[in-house]
Amino acid sequence: MSETHKFLICPNPDNPRLTEKVTGVAQDGSPVTTSVTVERPLTLYLNGREIVTMMTICDYPEYLAIGYLLNQNMLGPEDEITGVDYEEDIETVVVRTATVTDFEDKLKKKTLTSGCAQGTVFGDVMEKFDDAVLSDNAIIKTSWLYNLTKTVNTVPSLYLEAGAIHGCALFEEDSGLLYMEDVGRHNAVDKIAGYMFRHNISGESKIFYTTGRLTSEMVIKTVQMGIPILVSRSGFTAWGVELARKVGLTLIGRARGKRFVALAGESRIEFDADTENVSDEPRHVGRKGAA
Repeated sequence: MSETHKFLICPNPDNPRLTEKVTGVAQDGSPVTTSVTVERPLTLYLNGREIVTMMTICDYPEYLAIGYLLNQNMLGPEDEITGVDYEEDIETVVVRTATVTDFEDKLKKKTLTSGCAQGTVFGDVMEKFDDAVLSDNAIIKTSWLYNLTKTVNTVPSLYLEAGAIHGCALFEEDSGLLYMEDVGRHNAVDKIAGYMFRHNISGESKIFYTTGRLTSEMVIKTVQMGIPILVSRSGFTAWGVELARKVGLTLIGRARGKRFVALAGESRIEFDADTENVSDEPRHVGRKGAA
C-alpha cells in the first residue's frame, strides 16, 4: 500500500463477509462470475430502547451506531458513552450512556429525507444549524483537491471490488485520515462521525469527501461534525447549496479529474495547481471484473 493509502481506518475489500460471488450471464450470453456487496440488517438500541434498523455492510457497527445517534442529535458531545456492544449473531448494536437520554420527542418529529438507506433528520436539527460556526482559517488548495480525489479513486475499496457502494473520506490537507464505505452514503458519513467522536478528532481544519450527492442532509451532517469543506464527485441539490451558503460551508461538487464546481464558500479555495499537469479521471474497472 502506498503512502497515500495509509488511512487510519478503511474497509477491507478482502473481508469475505463484505462480498460474495454470484454467477450470471453477460450481454453476449456467456457465463460470468462477479463479486457483489453483501448488505445486512443492523438494529440499533440506545440504553435498551430500539431506535432504528439499518441496512449496512456492517464492517464497523460500533462507529456507525455512535455516528448515527450523534447526527440525529440523540447524543451530544457532552454525553459519556459507557459501552457499545455488537452482537453479530442477532444483528444488534447497543449504545449505553452514563445518563439516560430523552429522545422520544425527536422520534415523533422524524421525517424522511432524500438520502438512501436509513437517512433521516429531526426537526430540531435546523434549530442548531443556525448557531453553527465553521473555521474561517480553513483552506483547500486545488493541488490538495486533485491529490485527495486521486487517493480516493485508487485506494483498495469495495467499490472497485464489487460496486453498489458509497464512499466517504476525511482528509487533513491532502493526507487521508479515515475512509469508510457502505450501501448508503449516510451510513458511511455516520461511521466517520462515530470514529471522530470516539477518538476526539476535531473537524476544524478537515476536508470531507463523499461520492454521494451534495444534498441538504450531507451539508447538515458535515456542519454537525464541524468540518468546513465538503467535496463530492457528484452534483448538488438547491437546498444543499442554500444551506452551505447560509452557514459558510465550502461546497465543491462534480470533482472529477481536473474539473470541479464550487457553489459556496469559494473564498477558502487557493488555486495553486497547474491544470495542464492534471490528468482526466480514468474509467473505473474493478480488479475482479466489477465495473
